[in-house]
Amino acid sequence: MSFIIVGLGNPGQEYEGTRHNTGRDMLFALAKSIGAVGNAGEFKADKKVRALVAKGEVGKGKASESVTLIAPETFMNKSGLSVGPLINGIGAATKPNLKKAEKLIVIYDDFNLPIGSIRVSFNRSSGGHNGLESIIKAVKTEAFIRVRVGVAPEKANGTAKVPHGEKEIEKFILSPFKPAEALELKKVSKLVIGAIETIILESREKAMSIYNAN
Repeated sequence: MSFIIVGLGNPGQEYEGTRHNTGRDMLFALAKSIGAVGNAGEFKADKKVRALVAKGEVGKGKASESVTLIAPETFMNKSGLSVGPLINGIGAATKPNLKKAEKLIVIYDDFNLPIGSIRVSFNRSSGGHNGLESIIKAVKTEAFIRVRVGVAPEKANGTAKVPHGEKEIEKFILSPFKPAEALELKKVSKLVIGAIETIILESREKAMSIYNAN
């Protein structure tokens, strides 16, 4: 049973480079890193799951593991429409497929973390993230892996400068990264790729011990 890796964001050029599309951008960086782009594994539209889908392998030789990369083509708050069928099947039964869910990795933005930070977690609530909430409802369990990527400016004390109020939060997460932030995010993509490789080839616990310390 291969891992399914999902990068959250909104489809469309107007959302490219925005903070809320960080998960999607990280997925594409991972795809390029493992050679899933530019060959037979290039992303292709799959109307059944409303997503762009690619296949690839993490690791080399006998130590490699196959992965399926998913970029939902729904809007963020409907991400579960793409992910649910992959875990529980089309016309899913009422019971969740817990074995498949444990091999689900969702990458997404977190404005409570400063840029430069990532966190690996398992079996936790959505934390108010609409895309994640949609997936939890669709797969009918919280027992899957998350890789949260910080998108907020960093304060002098090292914590995130968090926006407050619904309108301010929406404005912030849909805003583009500043040039210096975008450069920092390229460095972060290496952390995300490393974390995912560690999850798949070793364990999620090992990934947490390494990457949650940064």
